Amino acid sequence: MLDAIHAAFGRIYFNIARRSGRSTLSIVVAHARKCHVPKTKAKPVSAKIYAVVGSDDAEVKHTAAELAEKLKPADAGDFGFEIVDGAADNADQAATRIRSTIDALRTLPFFGGEKLIWLKNANFLGDDQKARSAAVQAALEELTATMTAGLGPEITFLLSATEVDKRRSFYKALAKRAELQVFEKLDSSRGGWEEEATEMVKTRAKKRKLQFDDNALELFVLLTGGDTREIENELEKIDIFLGKERQVNVDLVRELVPLTRAGVIFDLSNALAERDLERALELLRQLLDQGESAIGILLAAILPTVRNLLLAKDLMERHRLSRPYAPFPFISAINRLPADAIAHLPRKKDGTVNAYALGIAAQNAHRFSTEKLIAGMQACLAANIHLVTTQLDHELILTEVVVKILGRGD
Repeated sequence: MLDAIHAAFGRIYFNIARRSGRSTLSIVVAHARKCHVPKTKAKPVSAKIYAVVGSDDAEVKHTAAELAEKLKPADAGDFGFEIVDGAADNADQAATRIRSTIDALRTLPFFGGEKLIWLKNANFLGDDQKARSAAVQAALEELTATMTAGLGPEITFLLSATEVDKRRSFYKALAKRAELQVFEKLDSSRGGWEEEATEMVKTRAKKRKLQFDDNALELFVLLTGGDTREIENELEKIDIFLGKERQVNVDLVRELVPLTRAGVIFDLSNALAERDLERALELLRQLLDQGESAIGILLAAILPTVRNLLLAKDLMERHRLSRPYAPFPFISAINRLPADAIAHLPRKKDGTVNAYALGIAAQNAHRFSTEKLIAGMQACLAANIHLVTTQLDHELILTEVVVKILGRGD
């Protein structure tokens, strides 16, 4: 049966690629990529230099503020804590801010004691014109030399920045000498990001003693898209709304968390997997009314859902895997299978199986026969051809494919 499935996938993806002008590889890879660098810490070094950087500006600013409060001398006063504003408007201003930092690092604290210098929200460490300017690069070389020469034992240096080019010599020098924390924003357009986002939500919800139902957790993750600021805001909203109650169900998430484009697509995928024809058609019309392209809906929601259901069902039948109550047990079951049994599965950028979507599909694969799902893949191919080669009404084409997939003819 696996050979037949492989052949069906091959024909369908080849024809979709040929009709849409995209390469077959780009379509397959689009479902298996993930680009997210988790929070990391370098080993502490002897010099009291700290850096908090990354594209997740909310987490960088929050963590840097907490760290500054911790590092600030207890009796700092006006002379023991100096903040240099790193948000520069141009290259000359950026160079001036860097040299102000250098002067502060070289100046001993008044009346003895210790001093914290915080270069805050630096925006000249990236790869834009300002950061590449000769004036900024020369100033950064001087700052590097100052750190290399060593700071006085009474000096602590903290740097925070959200735009950082890790190829630059300054960043490499900083990484060697500083206790470094990196917070990169999750990219929800890449496959497999949901696992990282789920763990993030679980950790933050636990701090508030909020208990999410499995379906509520899945929906919350998709609606917030892995954005830490959005996650924190929505958790606070739920926390305040619940009062003493701590249980979070899917209806509460639907009521309180705004429905984004990603949320509607997730809801459509769920409705398809749960074989809820009425809701699937309602969400389909909602996406079209929002201006989403029909081909985008097909390739982002309908086709991946059918594909994952088929792959999950095949794995469950061939390896006698039980239907999971949540995605993560199925992920663990997949990880225990031999390499040749999972060689055909979609992959993330790091080469591991993109198993989260398969775990969700495995919860609902029992609702469909294998023949029904293969027919669904063929219906997706036919719909793709009609969308790109005919003038037929797009809503009609997508409605027809949804009815074919969810119809009770099996």
